[in-house]
Amino acid sequence: MQKYNLNVMMLSPILFQDGNNQQGEEAKQRETDMRNSILAQVLDQSARARLSNLALVKPEKANAVENYLIQMARFGKLGGKISESGLIEILEKVSQQTEKKTTVTFNRRRVMDSDDEDDY
Repeated sequence: MQKYNLNVMMLSPILFQDGNNQQGEEAKQRETDMRNSILAQVLDQSARARLSNLALVKPEKANAVENYLIQMARFGKLGGKISESGLIEILEKVSQQTEKKTTVTFNRRRVMDSDDEDDY
C-alpha cells in the first residue's frame, strides 16, 4: 500500500481562492440587487427601459448615469420618480461632462531632400 504525501500548503491557496471568489460573487450579486432596487424606486418604467437599452450599447455611460442617480437618491435630491424625459436630460448632462474632444495633429516627417530639388 502506497502513501501519498499531499502538501497541504500547496492546496490551501486554491481552497482560499475558491472561498474568496465565491464571497466576491455573492458581494457583487448583493450590490447588483441593491442598485436595481434603488433604480426601481427612482425611475419609472419607460426610464428604466431607456436606461437598459443604453446599457446594451454604452455600458460605461449607463453605469455613470446609474451612479449619478443612486447618489442623488442617497442625498435625497430627487423629488419623485424620474420620467423618460427627465432621464434624457440627465443623459445630456452626463454626455456633456464626459464628452471627449478629438483633435488630429499632423507630424510631417523631415526628410533630407527638400521639395526645391525636384527638378527632373
